[in-house]
Amino acid sequence: MVEFTPHSFPVETGWIEVISGCMFSGKTEELIRRLRRAKIANLEVKIFKPEIDNRYSEGEIVSHSEQSLPSVVVNNSKEILIQSKDAHVVGIDEAQFFDADLIDVCRELADQGKRVIVAGLDMDYRGIPFEPMPQLLATAEYITKALAICVVCGNPANRTQRTIKSEDRVLVGATGSYEARCRKHHYIP
Repeated sequence: MVEFTPHSFPVETGWIEVISGCMFSGKTEELIRRLRRAKIANLEVKIFKPEIDNRYSEGEIVSHSEQSLPSVVVNNSKEILIQSKDAHVVGIDEAQFFDADLIDVCRELADQGKRVIVAGLDMDYRGIPFEPMPQLLATAEYITKALAICVVCGNPANRTQRTIKSEDRVLVGATGSYEARCRKHHYIP
């Protein structure tokens, strides 16, 4: 059996990589690390984020550890397809904030021979799978499940605890609005 890594595929082959996990697990940090390495390899990289995500910067993807890369802000996933014609590598952050068309966009980009790296929350604050992430996870060649540290007990955390009152599924926030929690210490407000 031959083991393949993303770097062992022929250049003309595309694929999808998904980095998923709860908040504060390092998803954007890992996305930035992979995109920086692609730039070092002199590949044309295009990075996208949804318009709704304006927490740290209007024109950059930014990790909670303050790492950043310039990005293009888009209103919907179809814009990614249009704006990444010349790219070898396409980075997409905060995938959970995109529409369901993101799945077809990622497939089409990979079919064009591009490396597509997507980062996003796999579950919402209630512990329910956050679309379109489940479908992206099912179609991806490579999956990285990132874990955070539970702020209550220090064990590995895979859930996002909302700490403010709101029943909206989408509530953009960071520290002060959310915490990483383990299975035992996560509760639905």
